[in-house]
Amino acid sequence: MSIPLLSSTSARARPAQTLLGPLTLARGRVHEFCGPARVTLAAFLLRETTGAVIWVHPGWQAERLFPDGLQRHADPGRIVFASARRPEDLLWTMEEALRSGAAPLVVAELTAPPALTPVRRLHLAAEAGADAAGHVGRSAPLGLMLTPEAGGAAGVESRWHLAACHDGTARAWRLARLRARAEPPKDWRVRETRGTLLLDQPEPAEPTSA
Repeated sequence: MSIPLLSSTSARARPAQTLLGPLTLARGRVHEFCGPARVTLAAFLLRETTGAVIWVHPGWQAERLFPDGLQRHADPGRIVFASARRPEDLLWTMEEALRSGAAPLVVAELTAPPALTPVRRLHLAAEAGADAAGHVGRSAPLGLMLTPEAGGAAGVESRWHLAACHDGTARAWRLARLRARAEPPKDWRVRETRGTLLLDQPEPAEPTSA
């Protein structure tokens, strides 16, 4: 059964941000998107958010976010790009952006998953940013790290993996929740049909003979 990706967030201890359908991310915390379609998953999140987005990317790499490709999901004009000169500047810039509470979403493209101590600093910065944003009536910031392959950042609130999968009738992806503090690992199939994202339970694997 397909679930239209328009339902409201469920109640949690922290303010929740819709990701896809009933799936949510806790605000005031830092999450990780990994896999070959991690930027696409970030674009899905942009569909559900409003306001400015601070996007930190490695300035020494030629690859950049393509605004025309993002247009189908969100207005690229919402994004403020920050180009980091060194790998250590990526996390520093993300930390300062979260602490300011100036934007409800802060994204950082990382070349490798960070260790536990930097992630803890990011969580503390996001909590400080939530206080700062609350004083002026804005949403608590949500931190999002984009990491290669299967990710593996220590101490993140949740980790999600997205990869394209074959579907003869629609654009489709396999979404996996690899880690979450209060929820078990789980897989879904995401389909895009006529501009609408649908979330399906994946079909069970065919049994194999011994």
